[in-house]
This record gives sequence, structure tokens and C-alpha cells, in this order.
Amino acid sequence: MKLFFTKMHGCGNDYIYFDAFTQHIPDPEALSRRLSDRHFGVGGDGVVLIGPSAIADARMRMFNADGSEGNMCGNAIRCVGKYLYDHGMVQAQSLTIETRSGVKNLQLKIKAGRVDAVRVDMGKPELRPQDIPVLLPGDRVIGRTVELGGQRRTISCVSMGNPHCVIFCPQVDDLDLPAIGPLCENDPLFPDRVNTEFVEVCGPQRLKMRVWERGSGETWACGTGACASAVAAVESGVSPRNQPIELVLRGGVLTITVTDETVLMEGGASEVFKGEVEV
Repeated sequence: MKLFFTKMHGCGNDYIYFDAFTQHIPDPEALSRRLSDRHFGVGGDGVVLIGPSAIADARMRMFNADGSEGNMCGNAIRCVGKYLYDHGMVQAQSLTIETRSGVKNLQLKIKAGRVDAVRVDMGKPELRPQDIPVLLPGDRVIGRTVELGGQRRTISCVSMGNPHCVIFCPQVDDLDLPAIGPLCENDPLFPDRVNTEFVEVCGPQRLKMRVWERGSGETWACGTGACASAVAAVESGVSPRNQPIELVLRGGVLTITVTDETVLMEGGASEVFKGEVEV
């Protein structure tokens, strides 16, 4: 059978999107493992299914490159909003998307009749260790020094629907992330594995970030990771609350605002090409 897809990215965090309204997608776990390969497949950080929802305008399911299903992806959800609007499946500039971590509200920014950027209400961050989860005592883990990946590291742990470990460091470009990332991802401290953000403070409202995503490796951007990094910076007293914080990623810039009630993320979304694949 043939499946039709659209390749899209948010700040270089690229996924292969399938319209699950009009076609049945068999075994998306295996499909993601096969198609994500950048030499023998389409190439991407994973696969995203866009389908019907009983509680929102659409439902998003995201599968990492290793086939594991993620709870939420901030860059992917912006692309889902763009897909729905640009393909005439929704007309409103405000819409809701169902994810495994709840329903998210999107505000679309239109330019020349197409979505240029999307603002997402990512919800309230979770700081309680048992709900991230991270196997450490206390009410939260902010600026705590622990043994992680074979070294003493100072970490902050946040869930934005999926688990994140934020590590502030002086020069993120100098890191050997392919060596460090898997050690952090699979450390016993994190029973569900973890996404790890390495963050360089360029100023109170400007942070530079590299990310190692569980199931995908280093990606050019991570929306939930950018939100987690901003939350960690605010909770650590590095960055201000209720003011925009620029997160400079390998693939572009996201703007994050941390309030008392929620975290707001704004960034672009781009369509790269369409195609079909035989499965």
C-alpha cells in the first residue's frame, strides 16, 4: 500500500507527517524506525500522525526515530497547526490539539494566507520528582548536584508532558554530545529515560541550548526542552518570569515566556516537501 506524507520542521526538528484522517497508518512504531533513517528512509527525527479527536480539533501522535511513542513535542505541534490550517482542515486561527499529555491550545499567526508562526500554551510545568519522574527526594530538583552519567553534575528536572534534565554549562558548542547524551538519557535516575538539555547563559533573556532527545539522539531543536530550560532558568533565578526568553537552538530561535500559570512557546513551522512511500 502507498502512504502519502508531508515533511515538515520546526527550527530544524524535522518529522514525517501523515494525515490519519484520510488514510490508515499501520504499525507507526515500525514505520518511524524505517522512515526516520536519513540514508535508507525519508529522514527525520520521527513520525507524526494527525488524526481525528473527540475532544479537540485534531489529535497528534508522535513517534521517535527508535519507534517509541512520545507524549508531547513542541516543535511538532506547531507543524500540526500549520498543516491543518494550510490544508483547509480548520479555518480558525485558534485551535486545540489532543496529545498524550493533554489538550494544547494554539494561536496561529498568518502571513500571505499561510501559517508563518504558532504560539502554543504548553501548560504548567511539573516540578515534583515523582511526576517527572526522577528518583530523587524532595519537593523539586532545581540546581541539585548529583552523580549523573558517571560525573558529578548540577541538574534541574522539569516535565513539560515528558521528562527533561537541564544542565547549565559554559560552552555548549564544545560538548561531545554523542558521548554524553546516551549516558544521561539512560541513567538509572530516570526510570522512563530523559531528554537532556545543555544550556549556556548568554544573558537573562537569552539562552543557548543543545539537546539530546530520548529515542532520537541530538536534534536541532526541542520545543518542550526549550520550555523546560526556560523554566529551570526562571526557577534558578537566572531569567525573569513573565518576560520573553530567547532560546537559541541549532535550528533556530524559540521565544518562551514562563508565567505563574503556564509556559508559552512561540516559533515558526515550515513545510519542506510532500511524497509517497510504499509500505
